[in-house]
Amino acid sequence: MIQYSNQTRILVAVDCIIFGFDGSDYKLLLIQRGFAPEKEKWSLMGGFLQFNESLDEAANRILYKLTGLEEVYMEQMHTFSRPDRDPVERTVAVAYVALIDIQKYKQQISDKFHAHWFRMNELPHLIFDHEEMVEMAKDQLRYKAALHPILFELLPKKFTLPHLQAMYESLYETKIDKRNFTRKVLSTNMLVKEKEKDKASSKKGAYYYSLDESRYKDGFQTVLNFIPKNEMPGAKE
Repeated sequence: MIQYSNQTRILVAVDCIIFGFDGSDYKLLLIQRGFAPEKEKWSLMGGFLQFNESLDEAANRILYKLTGLEEVYMEQMHTFSRPDRDPVERTVAVAYVALIDIQKYKQQISDKFHAHWFRMNELPHLIFDHEEMVEMAKDQLRYKAALHPILFELLPKKFTLPHLQAMYESLYETKIDKRNFTRKVLSTNMLVKEKEKDKASSKKGAYYYSLDESRYKDGFQTVLNFIPKNEMPGAKE
């Protein structure tokens, strides 16, 4: 086997930043690390790239190992390569962001890793540079969600418009005009109105909607501008 001479071998890790939304709060799925260093400390779900797999394959393997999920929305975010980021060996970490429906998959989370959903404003201290990864992922999610319907990946099969609006308001920590938001969302023609209503929060209730999967996939890369400019990430009040 031919190898490049005089080169140091470097480990490649893949870390998954897994977001969910429970109807009122964004949550992050964390595990307790099972080995030293930082054993039993809170960590993102991760693992090392294997010789016979791509980065995307590794990320999907790691996510499936924890959640039992396949075909989940996930994308590569950033590579973290500070030489001292891992105290054991020189390790480059590639971070992925995944969005999953908490309600649908909460029973599938593996107990093996002592996994737990944490509210975003109640996160524990994380190992290594994982907190930096999470902050970058939050910024990226705010940016992309203002332009594309990626937050729909967090929704259950049937949802209400107030539920959808609450998801956007929670992400941007702001109030959004209900009329404008509803008009913009319905104008995409991606939603299908169901016959039944959710009457949990009021007697009048709110109609359930579901996604028209074909329109959703076709329009996923279109710029939608659900969030007004003054409520965009980084906008000044």
